Amino acid sequence: MKTIYFVTSNKGKLLEAKEKLSAIDIEVVQRNIGYLEPQVDTLEEVALFGVEDVQRRFDKPFFLEDAGLFIDSLKGFPGVYSAYVFRTIGCNGILKLLDNIDERKAVFRSVIAYKAPKVDPMFFIGECRGRIFTNELGDNGFGFDPIFIPDGDTKTFAQMDVNGKNRFSHRSKSLEKLMDYFKDFNDLS
Repeated sequence: MKTIYFVTSNKGKLLEAKEKLSAIDIEVVQRNIGYLEPQVDTLEEVALFGVEDVQRRFDKPFFLEDAGLFIDSLKGFPGVYSAYVFRTIGCNGILKLLDNIDERKAVFRSVIAYKAPKVDPMFFIGECRGRIFTNELGDNGFGFDPIFIPDGDTKTFAQMDVNGKNRFSHRSKSLEKLMDYFKDFNDLS
């Protein structure tokens, strides 16, 4: 079994990645070493900055992931600020912003940045379209999972187990692209 390090403090993200990558015989090991996240316009910029920060301190194959919830009627808010917005106003705050708004389309986006020694950073992007529900439902997941229902289902991410969420999620889609890369190019140590 090959090993890759996931630079994250988020146990939920770690569980999702372990579940996906175990299918191709890759062990995911958490590295909670943190990285700076600048205030920029895109998830790709955040991920690139993170990779550059981490690679100065860590010389094994690793990936990190940045994600955001982009709500159409809020002009893409909270977007790249999703983690901060969740910590400050939470799901309830987003629901209050959407009071009396019928248009609730949203998209979750994920950008995985992968870096191995002597390999330039690579990016893998996934999206999950859906809508914001009118209240919080479910006890699983994390972040905005209790208010997001993916297209093609009637449950929020927080009502799904890891396998259910991985059928739809933005992170699952970016992880699948990373898996495809590993199938084609075996640069893990």
